[in-house]
Amino acid sequence: MSEKLSDAALDTIFRAARTYNGYTDEAVSEADLRAIWDLMKWGPTSANQLPARLIWCVSDEAKAKLAACASAQNAPKILAAPVTVILGMDTNFHEHLPELFPHNQTAKSWFDGNSEVREVSALRNSTLQGAYFIIAARALGLDTGPMSGFDNGKVDAAFFADTPAVRSNFISTLGHGDPATIFERLPRPEFERFNTIA
Repeated sequence: MSEKLSDAALDTIFRAARTYNGYTDEAVSEADLRAIWDLMKWGPTSANQLPARLIWCVSDEAKAKLAACASAQNAPKILAAPVTVILGMDTNFHEHLPELFPHNQTAKSWFDGNSEVREVSALRNSTLQGAYFIIAARALGLDTGPMSGFDNGKVDAAFFADTPAVRSNFISTLGHGDPATIFERLPRPEFERFNTIA
């Protein structure tokens, strides 16, 4: 049975958390990246598909290569961030289902020969994992700047050329956020605005 988190924890993960446009000089270690993965991997995906494939751009070379694929607004953010993560999706995720979903050895056959279904499922579930990435980073005291202002085709050619079944979903900067780089809090509607109880 799950226990309710404290208000302080909920503030860290949701209410007080922000999307950052820049970061302090505080380093992000490989141990931090591994800790994020070791949390986000527990988030649920359909049939434990786990289609997300992450590339952590830490080196100046990797960040420059990624920035060249981004909009003029986003490129400087990528170059300046301690880390920028490419959250990709493996459309051949089903090949791993015998290992990842062992209690049903027919699961792989659900997707064999059906690239359209795999595409939809990979996008949906890797996006879920991207959300888990954001939550995990926040829970570990880090901040993120998720973005979609980039050319997916260029990113795929630059980073996934050797794995054509893997394609980019979205990217996110990562570090210790600089409060001077955030905007005023944007509106969040009340329940009644966008919810219906049927």
